[in-house]
Amino acid sequence: MTWLKLVEGYMPGQMIGELALSILLFALLNWSLKRAGMGIPKFWAGIGVWVFIWLYITYRIYPPIPFSVRAIYGTVTMCGIFMWVSGSEADWQEFKKPIFNVMDGITPRHRFLRTVALILIPLGIGGFAYQSYLPSFDEPIELRTVHPAPPATTKLHGKTFVLQIAENPFRVGSEGKYDQEYTNERSVVQAMGRLVKDVNDPNYNPWDPNAEGYMKYVREGGEVFFQNCHFCHGDNLNGRGLWAYAFNPIPANFTDAGTIAQLQETFVFWRVAKGGPGLPGEAFPWASVMPPWEQHLTTDEIWKVVMFEYWHTGYYPRTWD
Repeated sequence: MTWLKLVEGYMPGQMIGELALSILLFALLNWSLKRAGMGIPKFWAGIGVWVFIWLYITYRIYPPIPFSVRAIYGTVTMCGIFMWVSGSEADWQEFKKPIFNVMDGITPRHRFLRTVALILIPLGIGGFAYQSYLPSFDEPIELRTVHPAPPATTKLHGKTFVLQIAENPFRVGSEGKYDQEYTNERSVVQAMGRLVKDVNDPNYNPWDPNAEGYMKYVREGGEVFFQNCHFCHGDNLNGRGLWAYAFNPIPANFTDAGTIAQLQETFVFWRVAKGGPGLPGEAFPWASVMPPWEQHLTTDEIWKVVMFEYWHTGYYPRTWD
């Protein structure tokens, strides 16, 4: 019923008003039918009101509310209906009459309904008990935190790094610092990833073994990446390597603006060095199968591969203000 819009700022007042108006109209209709000698029996009126309110809560309210909340509303509604049908002794006797008629089997129709109830009720209870104890083979819900809070320091190959102030020793250019415009002028996005060009030299080779400074370290980091990391993170750093779909979740997509573009370079350095086993204990599970690369790479190689990842994706690490 989303075609009938809820007025913003009037919830739950609008919901209560609509329900009250609906119940009032139902009461007026039932009163009119009783005046004509065709009133709705209390038993069926109570069931009808409860079903209407349940359908209203389920299909009228949006966005949908959880079943547990609907169950609370349904229980409160049921209590209200019982108070209504038991308001007087005459109303209570009228409400119970159809139930006792079936239990006593006054007519063939009542006896048929009693037989059906005696069959369906035990079957329903048994089915509910069976489903309750039936083991589930579904994977448990996993509340995964993508970027865990890093520690203040991390120790690698005997040296302690303070992550808030540590810097990549290889992020240097001709003037001893990283120049973002230098990278922008030499990169172009292609369909299969990020390639490099030189606006003045179409034969420019970013993997020139004689390159110095920043591009020299990027090239060395790229060699480390393609020797160790591309099997999972992919040739284009998009998390679609040869082994990627053997894992759940698949490896990080570095070309996504929500990964390394949102992080400090020291954070990525810590994650690469410590891998999945080095993640903090709080808020598990982290769902990371990355090995601790400190067991296979030197400190310099880790810094260089991190710098290559930023260069290849065209992102620049976040910094402190």
